[in-house]
Amino acid sequence: MRKLFQLKALSFFVCALLMSSAAMAQDKPQPSPRDSVSGTINGATISINYGAPSVRERVIFGGDKPLEAYGKIWRAGANQMTTFTTSKDITVEGKTLPAGKYSFFATPGETEWTIIFNSVTGQWGIHRDGTANDDPAKDVLVVKVKASKHELTERLKYVIGKKGFSLVWENVEVPVKVK
Repeated sequence: MRKLFQLKALSFFVCALLMSSAAMAQDKPQPSPRDSVSGTINGATISINYGAPSVRERVIFGGDKPLEAYGKIWRAGANQMTTFTTSKDITVEGKTLPAGKYSFFATPGETEWTIIFNSVTGQWGIHRDGTANDDPAKDVLVVKVKASKHELTERLKYVIGKKGFSLVWENVEVPVKVK
């Protein structure tokens, strides 16, 4: 009788383990999946690796209670730091950025944005208090660019073209000139 009870208990636990494993293996869409884009500009291979959040009926920039406030440094993506890699020295908005891998931050503004390339990579994009994980002492290059209105883009994306790259999200496009 005791062996029968132990066998039933063991069978129950094995079934429970199998069902919980199957439940955990379900593919659930990430709210901000990792994405990347790469391209060539004037012989330099450029790649941008970022977390791609969605608008999901939220106000992203400007307006009442935006997700990303004007004048506040933002990780330019979601979760881990956004990274920008260039295989050769490039000129960004007229300033030299040496070949290498950088974390990429932005400070949104209504019409003008600040774009920041920082030497620290491989960390989470924000501190526990929600502020961007940018150490200004490690900023390699900081430039100002003009933002423009754009049709609604649900998921953050970066686009690389012949003249540079753009950050596109919600109703904003932020082009950055690269030579």
